[in-house]
Amino acid sequence: MADGGHYYNEHDDRTAPFRNSKGRGHKGRSYDKSRRGRQRGNHTGRFGGPGPRSRLLDDTDGDVTMSDSSQDSGSLNRFNPYGRPSRKGDKQQGEGGGGRGVPGGGSSSIFRRDRGLRKSSGWYKVTIPHGRKYEKKWLITALQNICSVQYTPIQYHVDHQRAHFYLDDSAAANALRRCSHKITDSDGYKVEVHVNPSYPPSFLQSDLKPEQLEHLKQCMAGRFNGSQQALDLSNIRTDEDLVSKNIEVILNRKTNMEAVIKIIEENIPELACLNLSNNRIHKLDDLTDAVTKVPNLKALDLSQNELKTDRELDKIKGLKLVELWLSKNPLCVHFKDHAAYISAVRQRFPRLLKLDGHDLPPPIGFDVETPTAIPPCKGSCFGSDEIKALILRFLQQYYSIYDSGDRQPLLDAYHDGASLSITTPYTSQNPSRSSLGEYYKDSRNLKRIKDSTMRFRLLKHTRLNVVAFLNELPKTQHDIASFTVDVNTYTNTLLSFTVSGIFKEVVVDGKSRESTMAFSRVFITVPAGNSGLCIVNDQLFIRMATTEEIRRAFVAPAPTPSSSPVPTLTAPQQEMLTAFSLKSGMNLEWSQKCLQDNEWDFNRAAQIFTQLKAEGKIPDVAFIK
Repeated sequence: MADGGHYYNEHDDRTAPFRNSKGRGHKGRSYDKSRRGRQRGNHTGRFGGPGPRSRLLDDTDGDVTMSDSSQDSGSLNRFNPYGRPSRKGDKQQGEGGGGRGVPGGGSSSIFRRDRGLRKSSGWYKVTIPHGRKYEKKWLITALQNICSVQYTPIQYHVDHQRAHFYLDDSAAANALRRCSHKITDSDGYKVEVHVNPSYPPSFLQSDLKPEQLEHLKQCMAGRFNGSQQALDLSNIRTDEDLVSKNIEVILNRKTNMEAVIKIIEENIPELACLNLSNNRIHKLDDLTDAVTKVPNLKALDLSQNELKTDRELDKIKGLKLVELWLSKNPLCVHFKDHAAYISAVRQRFPRLLKLDGHDLPPPIGFDVETPTAIPPCKGSCFGSDEIKALILRFLQQYYSIYDSGDRQPLLDAYHDGASLSITTPYTSQNPSRSSLGEYYKDSRNLKRIKDSTMRFRLLKHTRLNVVAFLNELPKTQHDIASFTVDVNTYTNTLLSFTVSGIFKEVVVDGKSRESTMAFSRVFITVPAGNSGLCIVNDQLFIRMATTEEIRRAFVAPAPTPSSSPVPTLTAPQQEMLTAFSLKSGMNLEWSQKCLQDNEWDFNRAAQIFTQLKAEGKIPDVAFIK
């Protein structure tokens, strides 16, 4: 099947590849006998500079050389169990139809070749592509309801988008395979079920015994090159010394990889080069600990393994690698060209200088070794005091009406042919569960909306439709003190500016909801009257506020709209208000608010004003007279 541009066949998730009977014995230990006599010598691997190179590392495919008299010269190429599934009309691999079974093909293809494995393990791995989106209880119950054989799923887990579990019953495995495409989910899609022969789950695989660990430690010591701080563990499972002692080290087993990492951590933590090539490694979960336990690692060889996707590299991207080998892994064929391959790898390892033995262009590095603080925001940018006064007056009038509960008077602010659009962040989650649900249904996010007709319909045209739409939006209270204004363009006939800030929704009884939101709004305006602005285009973006934005929001008191900016005051209060306005530079409305909040104590009000102004917490609108 195809998933995100990648092809997966029915054997994608098995623990180790399965050959046909002509290739390998039932336990998978068959290998070229000539390797037993091979001298390891100095295991410098590909990481070395001067000095002799190891024949093990120079061996292009030491794990798969087959000596079968029935094979001709054309069969010496490696059998790749993870190649693309054969298409209709393609010739099957091997004389006996040893190619992979394709979902939807003959019912016996997948189980015909697992007879040999059943003698050694009898385990099967069940894979449900896209199983992450299903609840475990629903999925297991649905499968058990239609399966003709009762079974117990073992070690249910999710990996990327797929769900997996194990079975130790061949009858149940056969029955489950026939359940594929028999269940329909809530979205109307058929649920696929893939069943593959498998080794036992990792938790059932026994740890290495203490005496075996000691032999492994000695083996690793013999493979270590101290002058280059390089450790060669290529094809470790066929090591002559380990095999002679009947010790099998399989690095795609969690316990074995953990043992290797622990030995490195305790004995050679300064290791710089590690060769893990030709070990049938198909996942890098168990190598994650190397990020912290082998911090000096600079070169890593993972070539000739069975890594199927570059997403595996995310698990070790904390390594500061400068050299990496990935050649002869199935993931290498999934890129459209070599440049895409390099780009994908460098996204995980930006310092990489060499890939698969080839030099790369020097990286463009933006990372810095020492922590750097981002300079604080400088606030609004208006361009001139005249433009500043014009915009602040416009915003004060606009949002006093917008937050008043009746937005109909905003008709005067829009041009007859005005248009408005609203956008929310793209999300794959259910938007109705978010506080942005009220806005999401009208969101014109071009990543979400692909249909050109729908894109046009989501635009609100003419001022009547614009204001009618604004009236339908939830009632709000904006924190004017949080506003930041940036002028984009201004000429004699046009003024474009962006205003960003914080607001919260208000229900009918005046109580505010817990959710605080942030907005960014682009107004494109033209002159109106003698000193006014008229909106011709309005683009509104709404998102949830960050924790820091919520903490700083609504600190300064919001002005209360009133028909008269100065209510009736006593003569001493009127005199104090006038003096405070002159001294602070604020208008009468904000001066009165400051005095009232400080119980008409002139000196205390002046002290608080000076402090808030120094901290930048007094909005520009407070100084518009």
